[in-house]
Amino acid sequence: MARPVWAGNLSFGLVSLPVGLYTATGSHTIHFHQLQRGTSDRIRNRRVNERTGDEVQLDDIVKGFDTGDEYVLVEPKELDEIAPGRSRSLEIAGFVDLAEVDPIFFDKTYYLGPKSADFGKVYSLLEQALAKAGKAGIATFVMRQHEYLVALKSENGLLTLHTLHWADEIRDPKKEIDTLPGKAKASAKELTMAEQLIGAMSMDWDPERFHDTFQEKVAALIEAKKTGESVEKAEPPAEPTGVVDLMEALRASIERAGSPKATSGKATASGRATASSGKTPPAKKRIHSTPKEDLTGLTKADLYKKAAAANLPGRSHMSRDDLVKALTSART
Repeated sequence: MARPVWAGNLSFGLVSLPVGLYTATGSHTIHFHQLQRGTSDRIRNRRVNERTGDEVQLDDIVKGFDTGDEYVLVEPKELDEIAPGRSRSLEIAGFVDLAEVDPIFFDKTYYLGPKSADFGKVYSLLEQALAKAGKAGIATFVMRQHEYLVALKSENGLLTLHTLHWADEIRDPKKEIDTLPGKAKASAKELTMAEQLIGAMSMDWDPERFHDTFQEKVAALIEAKKTGESVEKAEPPAEPTGVVDLMEALRASIERAGSPKATSGKATASGRATASSGKTPPAKKRIHSTPKEDLTGLTKADLYKKAAAANLPGRSHMSRDDLVKALTSART
C-alpha cells in the first residue's frame, strides 16, 4: 500500500479526524536519459558553486533571498518553525457550493483516508454529509514548507482534496492575450450551424475512450529503432479555417459527424448513433492473429501495440503479464 504524503488532523467545527493524504494520479510518460551525442555517456546535473566550480552537497545548501544588495539566508528548520499550521492540522474554514468554485482554481487532486479503521464512522459521516449537501469544504494547510488553499469534496464514496490556486495567481486573460476577438459577432446562421455541429458530436463522458496516443507512438518509435524498421510519420496539421470558408467548413463538419436532423439523436460515447437513426452499431474491434501466436514470447512494447490496435481499455496501466492476459481474453 502507498504511504501518505502528508498526515494530520482534519477538523470541522469541534470534530477532529486523523487523516492521511495520498497521491491520486500518476504519469505514464516515457522518460529518457540525456546522453552526449555520438556516445553512450550519461549527462548528469550537479549542484555546483558558480564561483569555485566545486560540487556542493545537499546538506550544505541553504535558501537565500536576493534583496538586491545582499542575500538573506534562511535555514529549512527556520521555515518549519514559522510555518502556519505546523501542528499538522487541516481546519475547514467553511463550506461552499461546488458550482461556485471556478474550474480554473483547481490544481492537483489527492485522496484523503482515515488514519485507521477506528475513525471510519467520522470519515463516512463527513463524506455522506458533503455528498448530500453538494458542497465542498474550504481550508488551508501546510505541506513540504508550502501553504495550500484546498477544497475537500465527496467523490464516489470517498473524500478527495483538491489544491486550489490562490486568487492572485489567476491571470487576467485580457492582459495575457492580445488577440481576443472583442466585439466580433457570428451571424445567426453561423451560430445555428455551430450548435448543430455540437449536437451532432455530443457524447457521454467515458475517460476509458481516450488514451495517450503520443506515448504509444514514442514506444513504437523506440521499438522500431531497436529493430531498424521505419516509422510512419504523422499527418500535417489542418489548415486554419478562414472567415470566408467558415460556413462551408461548418456544413461539411455536420455532414461528416451526422446531422441531428438526419439521426434524430445524439452520438453515444462509443461513436454509435441512437436507435432512431436506423444505423447498425459497428462491431467492437477484435485482435486478428494466428492461433499459433505465442503472446508470452512478445516484448511489452509489442504487446502494447497489439492492445492499442484492439482498443483495450486501461492498457496504459497494465504490466506485461496483464497485457498478455487481456489480449488472450479478447481473442477468445
